[in-house]
Amino acid sequence: MNRIVTSADLGPEDVVLEIGAGVGNLTEKLARKAKKVIAIELDPNLVRVLHDRFDKVENIEIIAGDALKVEFPEFDKVVSNLPYSISSEITFKLLRHKFKLGILMYQYEFAARMVSLPNCKDYSRLTVDTCYFADASILMKVPKSAFQPVPEVDSAVIKLVPRPSPFEVKDQTFFMDFVAAVFSQRRKKLRNAILNTNYMLKIPNIKEVISQLPEDLVNKRAENLTPEELAKVANQLIDLKKSIIENEF
Repeated sequence: MNRIVTSADLGPEDVVLEIGAGVGNLTEKLARKAKKVIAIELDPNLVRVLHDRFDKVENIEIIAGDALKVEFPEFDKVVSNLPYSISSEITFKLLRHKFKLGILMYQYEFAARMVSLPNCKDYSRLTVDTCYFADASILMKVPKSAFQPVPEVDSAVIKLVPRPSPFEVKDQTFFMDFVAAVFSQRRKKLRNAILNTNYMLKIPNIKEVISQLPEDLVNKRAENLTPEELAKVANQLIDLKKSIIENEF
């Protein structure tokens, strides 16, 4: 916990969001460094523990509720041992908010997918989506023996720094759908992956459209393409789809 707090580089002006505060051990350490800590906890029993510990601490706000449903107040940094069962959903909810830095603990396998490179077994939809929103790096691996009771999996702490996308995306929603579609067929070449998932992409005259895409890209699998290359294909699909619709009218 001390290393997590140190990594967050907290100052007296920082408002920190903590998701899954539990009994408040990390909360207490964060509050010593930050201007304010907003602690979200779902379990009613743990919420009572948090109130018992911190109701008289002026710079800790406790929110009882589901972090996936609660509207986040404004915050500068997010520091959390995230509930692993909602890792993906909560990460992308976070990335749609403005903040400076995230120090987040995940299951190790999930963290490895966030930071993977193309042509690696861990390279996935999660890798590409994360790359679109932020720079991610693993700060430390945390063995399961560090926890009590001992869980079944190792963990890792990720440093997440939001920034503008390093590559052009003409339609964010379509890009995310496209990445989800082609990685659902990750063992197939991009040409076949797009054909097989067009029920998700809804591109008219799909065979004709695919014939106009760069051969060097559609003959590779999604797992062999960089995020920039996937964005290039998605942008071309957007342009070709728009052209077809305009010609129909």
